[in-house]
Amino acid sequence: MALWKMPPKAKIYEALSAVADGRVKLKEGQQAEVVSSSGTKTYLVEWSEDRSAITSNDNASYWQGYMGYPIIAILMLLGRLSFKKEVADLLSGIPWKKINKQFRNDYTKATESVLAQLEAKGVPRETVTSEVDRIMAQIEKLELEKLPRRRRPPKD
Repeated sequence: MALWKMPPKAKIYEALSAVADGRVKLKEGQQAEVVSSSGTKTYLVEWSEDRSAITSNDNASYWQGYMGYPIIAILMLLGRLSFKKEVADLLSGIPWKKINKQFRNDYTKATESVLAQLEAKGVPRETVTSEVDRIMAQIEKLELEKLPRRRRPPKD
């Protein structure tokens, strides 16, 4: 089986927001649902029993071949990726879909915008960026395989 490509760091920020917002729900068996930041889409994430392979029907995972934020969020809930809840909470309530659209899906600019907003509220940039870097290092070591695609992404 093929391995997942590395995601852009922005997807880690989105995953932390999804976890903080409670938009990630584990279901029976090896399935979970992740609701988008706009609340208009629900993505299905499925994984193997031994948790060595995973798939999702979010656009990034399905079309781009890298782990989208729903996969990263599930890996956090399953304990495969450790994260600091207090940092996730700083990213709660962020409308990623709207921000990404505003920056024409330039995830670097979208993330910079969010970090600037947090800095304006007195949150040191390093508090969030160092945690995202730590999570990215964990993702690099996972070497997760791709399960076959099962469902197409939900329509807009």
